[in-house]
Amino acid sequence: MKIIKRNGAEAVFDIQKIVNAVTKANEAVDEKVRMTPLQIQRISQSVQISCEEMGRSPSVEEIQDLVEKAIMAHGAFEVAKVYITYRYVRSLLRQSNTTDDRILSLIECNNEEVKQENANKNPTINAVQRDYMAGEVSKDITRRILLPKDIVDAHEAGIIHFHDSDYYAQHMHNCDLVNLEDMLQNGTVISGTLIEKPHSFSTACNIATQIIAQVASNQYGGQSISLTHLAPFVQISREKIRKTVEREMEVFGIQATEESINEVVEARLREEVRRGVQTIQYQVVTLMTTNGQAPFITVFMYLNEARSEQEKKDLAMIIEETLRQRYEGVKNEKGVWITPAFPKLIYVLEEDNVREGTPYWYLTRLAAQCTAKRMVPDYISEKKMLELKVDKNGEGHCYTCMGCRSFLTPYVDPETNQPKYYGRFNQGVVTINLVDVALSSGRDMDKFWQIFDERLDLCYRALLCRHERLKGTLSDAAPILWQYGALARLPKGEPIDKLLYGGYSTISLGYAGLYECVKYMTGKSHTDDEAKPFALGVMQHMNDACKTWKAKHNIDFSLYGTPLESTTYKFAKCLQKRFGIIPGITDKNYITNSYHVHVSEPIDAFTKLSFEAEFQQLSPGGAISYVEVPNMQQNLDAVLELMQFIYENIMYAELNTKSDYCQCCGYDGEIQIQEDDGKLVWKCPQCGNTDQNKMNVARRTCGYIGTQYWNQGRTQEIKDRVLHL
Repeated sequence: MKIIKRNGAEAVFDIQKIVNAVTKANEAVDEKVRMTPLQIQRISQSVQISCEEMGRSPSVEEIQDLVEKAIMAHGAFEVAKVYITYRYVRSLLRQSNTTDDRILSLIECNNEEVKQENANKNPTINAVQRDYMAGEVSKDITRRILLPKDIVDAHEAGIIHFHDSDYYAQHMHNCDLVNLEDMLQNGTVISGTLIEKPHSFSTACNIATQIIAQVASNQYGGQSISLTHLAPFVQISREKIRKTVEREMEVFGIQATEESINEVVEARLREEVRRGVQTIQYQVVTLMTTNGQAPFITVFMYLNEARSEQEKKDLAMIIEETLRQRYEGVKNEKGVWITPAFPKLIYVLEEDNVREGTPYWYLTRLAAQCTAKRMVPDYISEKKMLELKVDKNGEGHCYTCMGCRSFLTPYVDPETNQPKYYGRFNQGVVTINLVDVALSSGRDMDKFWQIFDERLDLCYRALLCRHERLKGTLSDAAPILWQYGALARLPKGEPIDKLLYGGYSTISLGYAGLYECVKYMTGKSHTDDEAKPFALGVMQHMNDACKTWKAKHNIDFSLYGTPLESTTYKFAKCLQKRFGIIPGITDKNYITNSYHVHVSEPIDAFTKLSFEAEFQQLSPGGAISYVEVPNMQQNLDAVLELMQFIYENIMYAELNTKSDYCQCCGYDGEIQIQEDDGKLVWKCPQCGNTDQNKMNVARRTCGYIGTQYWNQGRTQEIKDRVLHL
């Protein structure tokens, strides 16, 4: 069995250390109240059994809590007093500087907590280590200087989560929709070099990848681009190629028909589109930004975004090539085709592609094939978005999310009275732990709502800290964002403040653990008809709070279904520490993301999507639902039926399957999760390989695909998932 030390490093459990610590405390009290060696041994053994029953690697703090309880259970209160006092003194000494230890353990690659903090970052790489080291310093400054103590304490206790504190010391925002159209059509500047409007599709794709990398290096969240913004350059290339073909015909004295010329032009054009799309795919997966990972980029595919029929056909050509290349995958170091994490793809289901016989049905079938093999694209229903995303002019809009699920709220530019989405962004996120609210209330409903409001006030003040941190930021801090078109074209030296108000940008109240919250308060899952009204009431209460804050400050607060990754484990550990093991509530090493049905709850795909659709409506700042499916590559009709159901019933959803490869034996089925000495490990069922460096595993983590493994809490959540189809 392994344990997690205070600096995040892993170590082998050693019962003798417990025996020694209790013995020292025992020797420090009067002989009359001392325990016998046999009692000390029994205490140590009971702690070991409790740790083994956790089914994961316990932390040192958790072990010491168990030791305290075991000593007191034996009635040795004087010994317990000495043990607790010793812990307190040691804690005070450690508080003098914990950052150095964490950084040193990072450099030596033995910080287990950080190694599994981000499913798409490899902590053994220098660039990642550098980013994490800077992050530890930023966290330290944030804790000691930048944030109020009660917010820091609430964050560390798992009552709320102040996201991305490792970037808070800098004036950086979360995620955005890149205005690629403006940058390509009107030019931009990258690293002091003027980039003019491209004269071909392939050049536009190359410039787009440079923009993606620059944007990723100046923020800490995901970004999204639309393929529609590349579509006009297909026609530019078509005209350029036609001139070349006509010149060639003239040089060789060939008299060709218009039809023949068109065939040659379109064949060469398709080849250029293929190369351009390949540039984006391979550049994205091979580029490394300043935070040591590939850009967290989402690519949006929406036919009705095109402004003419010809542009729509050209956009369809780009979408088709994007899907074909993603279906193929990328080669790993062994030369085997595998599933990459990025770019994330989103395909919009609309009236002219959602049914057999519609003009672009062939693209939807291709998307289904890609999803069955590579887990992407995700699907947005144009029908539901137009119903739910309505602006002040009464018009519905369909647009992409930022990153994995964060949606901007509808916005009309006051100067033009036209809707605007590209060029907007999110200021940041603070998440409330709904499970902690419920457990703190002791099932007293009046007390629940009182504590809920107190916790929401904590989140509100923490969000204002985020907002205030961005206020006064000069456009010079990130020229690619604020001066050269990605988000704005402000003059040099101008603060970005006007972009923080009036709905231009959003700021997000996140939430997690609705299922456990409802289960504790009502005794039932929120899928139960009796418990569902309470669940919807909790959601509405958070929306009402956002509305109140928005009216007060003219800042667009919005409710966001948090995609907990490593924090799901942190919240679970904090709940266990504060409230103990409560069956069905805190007996897992994770809590449920946002409003989702619990991963282990038996429910069919269609019922799950219908149920969660109601909660998506109450999560306007971001939400995504998924269904867990087996290998569907031989059952595309079922995939298409699910996609059509998504179109009719829910705004944003995805299908989760498996896509793994063992480099030791060539197995390309599902790499399984098994327990080994108290720790969950990934194991090839064919050859038994457990070396993570010799396998490729891709799993949907919380809205996006992860490929660098996960902490023990998230790994248990993945293991517990049941199929919905």
